[in-house]
Amino acid sequence: MGHKGAGRDSGGEGGGGTTVTSKVLAMLGAFTPSGAELTLTEMARRAGLSVPTAHRRAAELVEWGALERGAEGRYRIGLRLWEVASLAPRGLGLREVAMPFLEDLYEVTRENVQLAVREGTELVFVERIAGRHAIPVLTRVGGRFDLHATGVGMVLLAHAPAEVQEEVLARPLRSYTSRTVTDPVVLRRHLAHVRRAGYASSEGQVTTDALSVAAPVVGRRGDVVAAVSLVVRLGDARPAALAPLVQAAGRGISRSLCSPRAHHVSRAASPA
Repeated sequence: MGHKGAGRDSGGEGGGGTTVTSKVLAMLGAFTPSGAELTLTEMARRAGLSVPTAHRRAAELVEWGALERGAEGRYRIGLRLWEVASLAPRGLGLREVAMPFLEDLYEVTRENVQLAVREGTELVFVERIAGRHAIPVLTRVGGRFDLHATGVGMVLLAHAPAEVQEEVLARPLRSYTSRTVTDPVVLRRHLAHVRRAGYASSEGQVTTDALSVAAPVVGRRGDVVAAVSLVVRLGDARPAALAPLVQAAGRGISRSLCSPRAHHVSRAASPA
């Protein structure tokens, strides 16, 4: 795909950028959880490209394996792209270190267990264990979410660099329920409490029936590289009762990350 010098494409649409790379990325970015299969026209429209340009790029992506085309002609993300993405150390490597502790936390509670990292001003879930009878949650592995409303998000935001905190607090904060904290002054107080207490709780802030309790995971350099949480039905337990369990899991993951064996994972897991 880089056969035109600096990667310029003769198509020239403004919405999808002017380089082959920007157009390819716009096409891949067109896929969402609610739009996991797209027609060529839908993909072109979402990417801001003409149909002929999208057709050329799609053919190359299918040949490489980044996209697959179904029997009905609709496109979906290809297995090879998933294989490449699974090599990201902040996902796979961190998950491998954390998984025994996440499984232990699940075995003790039989509730939803989650592991997340910060990516800029959002969080990304890198693992989730869902209890069969646990409360449904709005998260998925690989999914992004706001930092201000969830337990893991508040832990990650509370320990983020000051410039990241200011960027988040300066923008309008989305309200998921009537209990979501959207006042930056109040949120600052909550973040200070998270740093003092060593855990965060989100009660009815994402869905009205859920309680999330989260604790930090600390890397080799002493910085918070991830957060682990339990999500239970609101009213089934108090945050203070769940916090020791979650904190113990966070400490266990932290110790494993800081072991010589996991040194490369801890370095790669440091958030942007």
